Amino acid sequence: MGRAGRGLRRTAWVSGTVGALLLVGTVVVFGTGYTGAKVSGSSMEPTYSIGERVVLERVDADEVRRGDVVLYRVPERYEGLAVLGRVIGVGGDQVAQQPGGPVTLNGSPLTEKYVKDGDPAGTPSGYDVVVPEGRLFVLGDFRADARDSRSFLDDRSGTVASAGVLGRALHDRSGPVGLGLAMLLGLLLAITALVSGIAARGARTRSRPTGVPVRPLT
Repeated sequence: MGRAGRGLRRTAWVSGTVGALLLVGTVVVFGTGYTGAKVSGSSMEPTYSIGERVVLERVDADEVRRGDVVLYRVPERYEGLAVLGRVIGVGGDQVAQQPGGPVTLNGSPLTEKYVKDGDPAGTPSGYDVVVPEGRLFVLGDFRADARDSRSFLDDRSGTVASAGVLGRALHDRSGPVGLGLAMLLGLLLAITALVSGIAARGARTRSRPTGVPVRPLT
């Protein structure tokens, strides 16, 4: 094999190895670090509309913060389906609302610019709860059309377990975008390896002597 063939073979080996590592690595990281959901209801309008796809990062229970939009599951509610909601209170918080008034957190009214039509109440009834430790008080952004913690006040004040959170909606998508670019690079390197491997085999074939050896007459 000539110098060109050896160079092509080396390129194929390096590109294939790096490409495979990138492809496998990004698939593993994305699969373990992120998840996705398609919005099927209007309870989170105007933040998320029906049919919109939401990218979520997987987080531990103690990483959830007030204001986070989370995908969560409560087996005995919503027929076991996962739903989106906004975390209003965490363990130890007092969340209250007088009929028609703003939501208050530990006695202070919340400024909720994200609620639909500027209506933080949505229903004529009020509530006043203290969130148990390890649990969350969750509301939809479309308060008039959300079946959230307010609908289950007789079940642990309507709260949901922090451990039931499946993911937190991403506002900064640089992480998934970076993974996507890394996956694309891995794919390009894999293609480069394939093309270089084919070219190296061709060069090797061309370098072989042609013709039929002839035994001299004696």
